[in-house]
Amino acid sequence: MPFDQLKRRQFITLLGGAVAAWPLATRAQQPRIPVIGFLRSTTRDDSVRLVLAFQQGLKLGGYFDGQNVAIDYRWADNQADRQPALVADLLARHVDVIVANQGSSAAVMAANKTVPFVFVIGGDPIKLGLVPSLSRPGGNVTGLTFLQETVVVKQLELMHEIVPQEKSFAVLVHSATPGTDLMLKDLQEAARVAGVQLHSVSVKDERDFEAAFATLGQEKVGALVVPGGAFLLSRRNPIIGLAARYRIPTIYSDREEVVAGGLLSYGPSQTEAYRGAGIYVSKILKGTSPANLPVDESTKFEVVINLQTAKSLGIDMPLSLLMRVTEIIE
Repeated sequence: MPFDQLKRRQFITLLGGAVAAWPLATRAQQPRIPVIGFLRSTTRDDSVRLVLAFQQGLKLGGYFDGQNVAIDYRWADNQADRQPALVADLLARHVDVIVANQGSSAAVMAANKTVPFVFVIGGDPIKLGLVPSLSRPGGNVTGLTFLQETVVVKQLELMHEIVPQEKSFAVLVHSATPGTDLMLKDLQEAARVAGVQLHSVSVKDERDFEAAFATLGQEKVGALVVPGGAFLLSRRNPIIGLAARYRIPTIYSDREEVVAGGLLSYGPSQTEAYRGAGIYVSKILKGTSPANLPVDESTKFEVVINLQTAKSLGIDMPLSLLMRVTEIIE
């Protein structure tokens, strides 16, 4: 083969190899997609609407899951002992920011001092030791709170408005939920002001529900407050069923519990809080430090009533309450 023909063939071969390598080089030069670690102490099924709200918040900030950001989900399935390993797994993936609910926040704080952390909780983040100040959270932590400790006081007041003749109230608490002691302290004071006796019934797991409601029935309590929190929310169906069996008027913190047959709910919009978390995460991904994002306090509250449940309990809702209702389930 002539020398010039050989050189031409070698040049074409080299050129073909270079062209084939261009897409790989181009991909290698593309910026890394940021990864969000999303952790909840509950199950996946109990978090669907909150995940959708979080994604909506991200979209408002210009981030779309699977396009310019990736979300790595972790669920503890209401098993507290799983959470440290889940946090460690997210940190090993070098996520850019972590989002967690109240039940998982302690595990995140214990293991992480550098990766930005956005909490979504129902307690006081200062009392829980998450931040030193709401306006100046400092460090790598910020988030959103709907101050469940304050909500339960309003729940008791609403139940007293519905059944003013009753003088014996109760609250169902999950002993492992962070902030429970603080909540009970505020609730006891509210009961004293209202002139009612407050019984506290504690459960550790679902097996305790039957005995707890049997105790409430024996004590002839006139109304029950079921606070928010991942554990009790995830067990809404057995709680609602037992409240119906023992004919105890019960107030909850979440709309979904009233849709499932509960009498009444009063509480912050958790979907609104998770939408806000998505907005906060988008700001952090764009370079804002968590230390410069004040902890956001929820201002949107909902009152939802199930009229069929009220009728089955023989309760006539006062007009003053019906005028404040956000939604009526018939």
